[in-house]
Amino acid sequence: MADDWLIRPARIEDTQAIGLLWEQLVAFHRERDTAMPIATSDGAYRYSQRIANRLHDPYVHTLVAEYDGEVVGYVLGNIIDLLPEMFEAERAGFLADIYVVPGLRGQGIGHGLVKALMAWFRGRGIEHVEWYVASANPDGIAFWESIGGREVMRRMRVSLKNDDAS
Repeated sequence: MADDWLIRPARIEDTQAIGLLWEQLVAFHRERDTAMPIATSDGAYRYSQRIANRLHDPYVHTLVAEYDGEVVGYVLGNIIDLLPEMFEAERAGFLADIYVVPGLRGQGIGHGLVKALMAWFRGRGIEHVEWYVASANPDGIAFWESIGGREVMRRMRVSLKNDDAS
């Protein structure tokens, strides 16, 4: 299996498949926690257009995992200014999204996508990368910890419906 998949930069013809994978990613998170955002009916199309419009942006990089000629995973990274102007400037990498189809998880594809994205960041002088991981995704948390990720900030939410918060 390890020789049957490859990681490569996304191309314009991949963007529709990436949009559909993004839609699966959103559904995956919603199944675990209904507080996660809901995709619009044209969300996959909008996402694919966003990827297409940024294929040549020097601050954005999208990679795909291809297996048997089909896009089965992707990762999206951005170079960002991490802190507002009252702090010292801190350029960083931000791993915005990653997804691998369920049937091919555990084969090293996710690690391959992350490794290739980290190499791209390093090549641009980026010294650290950050990302979000859903609290209700223990497998995702374990994945990120396995590549050396550590928690530095916890994002929290309170619902203001039905007087849940004081």
